[in-house]
Amino acid sequence: MVEVIHFPNAPITEALLDIRVKLPVQTDLKTLGTFHDTIKQRYPVKQERVSWRGHFEVKVTPVAQVSQSAAGGPDGYSFTSVDGRQVVQARLDGFTFSRLKPYDKWEALRDEARELWQHYIGVALPETVTRVALRYINRIEIPLPIKDFKEYILTTPEIAPDLPQGLESFFMRMVIPDSKAQAVAIITETVEPIDESSKRIPLIFDIDVFRMAAFSVQDNSMWETFESLHVLKNEVFFKSITPKTKALFQ
Repeated sequence: MVEVIHFPNAPITEALLDIRVKLPVQTDLKTLGTFHDTIKQRYPVKQERVSWRGHFEVKVTPVAQVSQSAAGGPDGYSFTSVDGRQVVQARLDGFTFSRLKPYDKWEALRDEARELWQHYIGVALPETVTRVALRYINRIEIPLPIKDFKEYILTTPEIAPDLPQGLESFFMRMVIPDSKAQAVAIITETVEPIDESSKRIPLIFDIDVFRMAAFSVQDNSMWETFESLHVLKNEVFFKSITPKTKALFQ
């Protein structure tokens, strides 16, 4: 078991709990809009969500042909808290609760999401849950100068030994199955432009852990799965950073 440390200056910029569902045909956007009636005092700001999906295809025989298309439209609503730091989404494909910086603790995120989920159930009447996920987006501000990103993050791109070894920027995405948790972790790393005022380079360390499975909407095992996903998220984070990184969050 990895040692979990609660940092005074945690690098989490956003934490999300996501539940994908299958809804009955009678649940439409108008129905989802009534979700606001149950939470408007705490989440007064209501916005319509619009989702777009693109398709790009290249056919090479008998002659090269390129086709592309886009489809989409409104798929639900988002509701924002008075202080702007918490957002809940009620969509035709599921439910998401997110907490923006400053992040408190897992129990606070989980308990608020669980209460709001009960309101979503009462309005949307989902038939089944198909996927559960946690996503934590971390922004680690690394002081300059830096010789090697591995001083702070243990998983970085490897450069061929005969090439220059300087690494100014990168984008990397890894998909890692975990048989113990019966889940998948998607790790995305990249860097943002250097902040000249603070002489730091922001490293984005994005951890998305999820399990595809069928759950009853009132099944407690779904929330037990979230606990195991949270453990997996912590393992990914704490096993990926160095003591030098931990010192940045104190």
